Amino acid sequence: MRKFLVIAIPTATLIVFVLVMHSARFLKKPLGQDDDIPGRLDSMIEFVNNELWDEANNDFKELSRAWDKVLARVQFGSGKEEIYQLDTSIARLEGAVVAKDKAGALMELYEVYNHWEELGN
Repeated sequence: MRKFLVIAIPTATLIVFVLVMHSARFLKKPLGQDDDIPGRLDSMIEFVNNELWDEANNDFKELSRAWDKVLARVQFGSGKEEIYQLDTSIARLEGAVVAKDKAGALMELYEVYNHWEELGN
């Protein structure tokens, strides 16, 4: 029995760690409307294209809240650099929306979307 536990516990621990490290791809998927990052990005692209800056700003706030929720789920399964790049792009997106810079906002929106697609891969 002791030999079984000596082998089983480290093996089970390693399996759990491997599953956690590869879970970001699955955990980044939306669990509800409040953490649907791709949906928020699509609606923001539409608002920025139509220059509806108040709606884009409101949607940005929702995007930021959604990212905070998803970040708590994917932080162990994603690389630190991936998370940092996505975080930086979201911060620059906020600046472009506040400045009402259509070209800058669209550029940052597509960059955020690209980082989102690469998260967990």
